Amino acid sequence: MKRNNISFFERHLSLWVLVCMVIGVSIGKFAPEIPSFLNKYEYAKVSIPMAILIWIMVYPMMMKVDFASIKQIKKNPKGLYITWIVNWLIKPFTMYAISYFFFFIVFKALIPADLASDYLAGAVLLGAAPCTAMVFVWSYLTNGDASYTVAQVATNDLIILFAFVPIVALLLGVGNVGVPLNTLILSVVLFVVVPLIAGVSTRHCVVKKKGQEYFDTVFIKKFDASTMVGLLLTLTFIFSFQGEVILSNPLHILLIAVPLTIQTFLIFFIAYGTSKQLQLPHCIAAPAGMIGASNFFELSVAVAIALFGAQSPVALATIVGVLTEVPIMLILVKIANNTKHYFPE
Repeated sequence: MKRNNISFFERHLSLWVLVCMVIGVSIGKFAPEIPSFLNKYEYAKVSIPMAILIWIMVYPMMMKVDFASIKQIKKNPKGLYITWIVNWLIKPFTMYAISYFFFFIVFKALIPADLASDYLAGAVLLGAAPCTAMVFVWSYLTNGDASYTVAQVATNDLIILFAFVPIVALLLGVGNVGVPLNTLILSVVLFVVVPLIAGVSTRHCVVKKKGQEYFDTVFIKKFDASTMVGLLLTLTFIFSFQGEVILSNPLHILLIAVPLTIQTFLIFFIAYGTSKQLQLPHCIAAPAGMIGASNFFELSVAVAIALFGAQSPVALATIVGVLTEVPIMLILVKIANNTKHYFPE
């Protein structure tokens, strides 16, 4: 997707995100029976309605994946190395350090110690879970290599299964942190495996029946709006669940947002800048920066609720991660698109 072909809807996405926030919080405040009803449909702490929305958001992206191009990744694996190192050897620890500095030192007079510990736990849950589903949106908006993005995300999902619990336990000093593995596995299956299989199968069938040109110029364009609509509906859904919590803690939400924002920009520029130094093409560099900068907030929120409860300060911190992520990531998308000329073709 070229920048000059971005639709009016996509160009003003920040406005639509703000509208979704207002609608979602209003639903949670004035019509709490709606999220309460939807919340009944979950399995292994994963909301089935949310899973469906994310699937709608990701499926069109997966149809663009050409497995023939994945074979070329072995010729340029540096993007994968950057993703792994930044996400697992840097990001969780910078999240802990930055959050600790602000919650326990800078905001010491504003946040009690017990709440600071809870907010730190929520931040760590975010930092230990690099983005899975949403990164396909950011890759799409920066014209990223869809096949390479799949490889980056898929390998991160495998690492999550083994690294999430030890990292959280290490950073929080808790030896008995219980993370629902069925939530992890189900999330990976729902947000990556299922839409990938469906998308690749659809691509294969359409190309075989109508040809590559028809697929590229006619068929795939029918789904242009679904990714953005899925994103906005997902946001509305999330904020409707936490409307009351957000409205009752406005100051603390701003305080929590400060270290999360700094962390997001820091990790993006580490990955993006390293990609530039290694002369990686922009279609690989941009998704590499986006994967580290954004978070697998579905997992973070689910684990926070499972371990500490839906009304806990830990859960609130993960929700602030959701609240701040999309506007910040849209800024990073703009930065990535405006600096594309610094990268080799």
